[in-house]
Amino acid sequence: MKAILLNEHGTVRNFILSEIPEPKVCSGHVVIKVSASSLNPVDCKIRNGMLAAIGPELPGVLHGDVAGVVTDVGNGVEGFKVGDEVYGCIGGFKGMPGVLSEYVLADAKLLAKKPINLTMPQAASVPLVGITSWNALIDRANITAGQKVLVHAGAGGVGHFALQLAKAMGAETHATVSNDQKANFAKDLGVDEVIKYSELEVHEYVEKLTGGTGYDLVFDTVGGKCLDQSFLAAKEHGTVVSISARSEHDLTPVHTKSLSLHVVFMLLPILRNIGRENHGRILDKITSLVEQQKIKPLIHTQRFSFEEVGQAHQCWESGSAIGKIVLESSW
Repeated sequence: MKAILLNEHGTVRNFILSEIPEPKVCSGHVVIKVSASSLNPVDCKIRNGMLAAIGPELPGVLHGDVAGVVTDVGNGVEGFKVGDEVYGCIGGFKGMPGVLSEYVLADAKLLAKKPINLTMPQAASVPLVGITSWNALIDRANITAGQKVLVHAGAGGVGHFALQLAKAMGAETHATVSNDQKANFAKDLGVDEVIKYSELEVHEYVEKLTGGTGYDLVFDTVGGKCLDQSFLAAKEHGTVVSISARSEHDLTPVHTKSLSLHVVFMLLPILRNIGRENHGRILDKITSLVEQQKIKPLIHTQRFSFEEVGQAHQCWESGSAIGKIVLESSW
C-alpha cells in the first residue's frame, strides 16, 4: 500500500512517498481504510527530532489522528464491524505506526464511531484536541456550570475545542488571542470575552473582566510564560491546568493563592498501553456533544493531501493556521 514515510528526523524534505506492506488484523484491533488525518504540534516535534524519543522507528509513518472506515475486525473486538465509520488518535508513536497510509491497524480501545454530522476531515481533526480538552477540563479540573474559565490561545487546536467544551458544560468562557483575525474566530465560537494579550497585561484583564477576583479555572495550552500568567490570572483557591509544563516556574503564586495545579499528558495511555479504553469512552461522549451541535470542530481553510504533508507542517510552523490543519487521502 502507499504511505508517506519519514526517512530521518529534520526538515519536511525527509518525507517520501513509498510502498509498504498492508497491515494484518490481530486480536483487539481493527484495520481502517484511512480517509483523513490532522496535524498536531506533537507530529511536527517528532518530525524535527525534538520528541524523537516518543516517535516511531525510522523510516516510519507519522500522525496519530485518523478518520476512516473499518475493513477488518480482529478477535475480541466488540462494538465495531466492517463498514463502520470511526475516528481516534491511534499511532504515530513508538511501536505504533502512524496513519499517513492507505490502511492502518488500530487498537479498538482508542476508537469511537464518527459523529454522523461530521465529514471525515472534520472528524479527523477532533481526537487529540478533544481528548486533551476533556482530560483537562472534566477529568482534572472538574469544571462546573457557572464558573469563569480562561483558555489561553483560544484560536488554537486545543484552545478552540476547549472553549466549546467549557461552554457546553455551562461555564462562562474567556479566551486570549494574538490578533483581530483570531479574535473574530473566537467570537464566532460564542466565547463570552476575547482578550488580545498584546494590548492588556494579566492584571488589567483580570481587573476588567473579573473585578480583580480572578478566574475559577485557567487552561494553559501554551506553556512557558503563559503558565506563569495563568497563576496570576487564577483566583484564590482556583484551578490551573496545563498541557505544556516542561520548563521551570516559580510556584510562589500557586502557594500564596492555594491553587490546584494539574498537568495533562494526553498521550500517556497510548504510549504506556494503560487505560486506553478511556480514550474511546471520551470520544463516545464527544460524539454525542457534536451530534447535539454543542461542539463543532473548526479547520484551517487551506487543505492538504497526504502527499503535501510537508506543506502542512510548514503551515503550522508559520503560525498562520487558525483551527486544525487537516490532510485528506486521495488513495
